[in-house]
Amino acid sequence: MPGWIPRWNRLPRWGKILYALAGVAVLVAAGVFGVPALQKPDTCHHGVEKIGGECIGVDGAGYAFGTPEIGAVAKAISEENKRIANQPHVTVAMMLPLQSDSAALRRQMRSDLQGAYLGQRQANSGMGQVPRIRLVLANPGLNYGHQDKIVSTLLDMAESDKDKLRAVTGFNLTLDATEKAVERLTENGVPVLASRISGDGIANVEGKKQRFPGLARIIPTNGNAAEALANFNGERGREDARTVLVYDDRPDAYDQSLASAFRGIQETGPAGPADMSFESPGIDEAGSTGSQFEQIANNICGSTADTVYFAGRTLHLRIFALTLARQTCANRHFTLVSGSDAASLRQAMSEKDWAQLRGEDGAAKVTVQYAAPAHPAAWDTELAAWTKQWKETHHREPTANELPQYLTEPKAALDGLSELIKSTSKAGTDLGSTPNLEDSRTMLVYDGLVTIGTALHEVQGNDAEQAPSLGDVRQEWSKLQSVHRVRGTSGLICLTSGGNPYDKPVAVVELNPGQGVRGTLKFVGLGWPTGKEQPKNCVIPSGTS
Repeated sequence: MPGWIPRWNRLPRWGKILYALAGVAVLVAAGVFGVPALQKPDTCHHGVEKIGGECIGVDGAGYAFGTPEIGAVAKAISEENKRIANQPHVTVAMMLPLQSDSAALRRQMRSDLQGAYLGQRQANSGMGQVPRIRLVLANPGLNYGHQDKIVSTLLDMAESDKDKLRAVTGFNLTLDATEKAVERLTENGVPVLASRISGDGIANVEGKKQRFPGLARIIPTNGNAAEALANFNGERGREDARTVLVYDDRPDAYDQSLASAFRGIQETGPAGPADMSFESPGIDEAGSTGSQFEQIANNICGSTADTVYFAGRTLHLRIFALTLARQTCANRHFTLVSGSDAASLRQAMSEKDWAQLRGEDGAAKVTVQYAAPAHPAAWDTELAAWTKQWKETHHREPTANELPQYLTEPKAALDGLSELIKSTSKAGTDLGSTPNLEDSRTMLVYDGLVTIGTALHEVQGNDAEQAPSLGDVRQEWSKLQSVHRVRGTSGLICLTSGGNPYDKPVAVVELNPGQGVRGTLKFVGLGWPTGKEQPKNCVIPSGTS
């Protein structure tokens, strides 16, 4: 508007002064009385922000993120951090969701952290071996919903001379958010060791440019596990007329990877039933899956299939197994085969569930079989079977040098972990509960920390005060093979140039309803992705990496 003058410019000089003072007063009032727009973030604990009811952040001083089940083991980690505080050390972050409304999931968190603490203790136990590991817990929230905030914090810690973050581990769920976190960490030079994610999408492809430079994995991918299961089950697992795939159509990286892996199994004979899909509302939500499963189970009963490959999460696997067990189908028996996520199934089973699987006549109607990353009975069982066969062939006891190292070395590692658990208890260290190795969580996370510790010790220079660089650790993964193989409780860990475990065995386990109130997990054998055991000294064949 022509001739219009801004109100500020129309004020007299004394008016402008009063106007400015009023603005200052507003700012002062905001600081004193806490105007919401200028408030500091709400916190759960020092360095841990409260966002939407979740405690998001990083801590190594014993904070339990509001989860009582992990309080004792978080304190134990804090005490170990204090013990090595004045020794040359670096920081390793354990990143996984640490809050849940589910009691079963909270117990799983405790198992993971027990493995982390025991692995930290083992890595820090060598006389004169530096650097020591300071372990911190990083909570990205439900389904890694706030991973971006945590990753930013971890990247700052990697650059900090005080924190010296040198690796991030954990990662217990194959999700798009997990993939984004791993991608951002590795593209910024931070080494990542994934101990529990099995999705093929979060893995480097051998012989190609690495999508995740600096990523190491110690668990077989879903593709490897599917091949191991098929090899273990032999003809039954590959005969098309006897097999059917049931898969979750909901976008989920783990489910999609597992379904693709099962489809990739080379089948034989006449065509069997087509794939059957269902759609769940979420990882821990049942929705209408019960009614969907009734129809699917009926259709399977009308087919020739007796082996069902199931690509879905634990909650839905449980519902489907119970639904299938209710079918009459002329008293046919079904084997339900799934992936590593099923390691949580036993904890989710109630007494009523076990009774339903058992059936009124006590004969199981459904056997749930899956590829567990590890099982504590594996090495003793397999070694006993190997020795028996040897004696039948050679008519004598094998010497120590004749025993297969792919069994003896993991057995020795597991015996060492068992002794560490006993000594920890004897010393009065409370971990919240006695670690239960059956679900494989404690074993896998322990192996992950031991692998990180091995890498750190291998690249440490002569100057104990000079911490290894991020690049040193990142480049060390692929050297952990042959002479430098890691003797894990879950099997020999021999990493390829892509950071993948070569021919890592899976423990084929089955839910055994038994005769009591609660069933057990029964180890039934080892499955090998290549169809045969790892070579001597875990020397990776040419053309693999």
